[in-house]
Amino acid sequence: MSHDVIDVIPIWVLFLFECAFSTLALEAGYRYGIRRNAWGMVEKEAPVGAMVASILALFAFLLAFTFGMAADRFETRKHAILDEANSIGTTYLRARLLPEPMSSVSCRLLREYVDVRVQGIQKSTVLEAKARSEEIHELLWLETIKVAAQQPNLVTTLYIQSLNSMIDMHGVRIQAGLRNRIPAIIWVVLLLLAALSMAAVGYQSGLAGTRRSPAMLVLIVAFACVMYLITDLNRPLEGFITAGQQSLLDLQTSMKSGKP
Repeated sequence: MSHDVIDVIPIWVLFLFECAFSTLALEAGYRYGIRRNAWGMVEKEAPVGAMVASILALFAFLLAFTFGMAADRFETRKHAILDEANSIGTTYLRARLLPEPMSSVSCRLLREYVDVRVQGIQKSTVLEAKARSEEIHELLWLETIKVAAQQPNLVTTLYIQSLNSMIDMHGVRIQAGLRNRIPAIIWVVLLLLAALSMAAVGYQSGLAGTRRSPAMLVLIVAFACVMYLITDLNRPLEGFITAGQQSLLDLQTSMKSGKP
């Protein structure tokens, strides 16, 4: 199962699926526990309760581990946006020191580059923004070659360094935002553990002969909510939790106003 397949499914659909999947597993475990009692297969509740608690603890541990992984990736995306805004800003300031007409051409391309980066946060435009960003990299580099040939001085060297840093940050953002995701195998294991945990809870309840408790529904929704948050954190282009673009927006405003 790849990220492309998982990402096609809306987050709210995954939430409902997790609730339904866990409910079915719990009901199956409950009915099996009832049948075990009906068949006269007596089990002591204490050992079963200990095993159920262990399974739930293991599931909770994996949820916590996955949540931490998703949160770390989210923080990485936020820092990458800030670092990119700083690198573009530095490149723009140094581009203004270049001789004409390279200075005007480079500054114009950098202003367009910021616009592309801001607009590229939408899922529908991310591939287009990636392609145009790489085209601008090439155009800027061609201008840099001209400058380096005409004026191989300290200003040119500093500009080349900042441009290199800006291009590198493009790769960092692609890696952090589109490729550095929670492995698909972890999602599979989470779903399996969720089913096993709910089935174990249902089995213990059926074995004890108790009626279905509203607390079971609360347990299902609670675990599904945590998985919803993990999914939201793992998707940089959709959901309620997204890395802020304010640093790029501020840079865009300052560049258009002509302020350093």
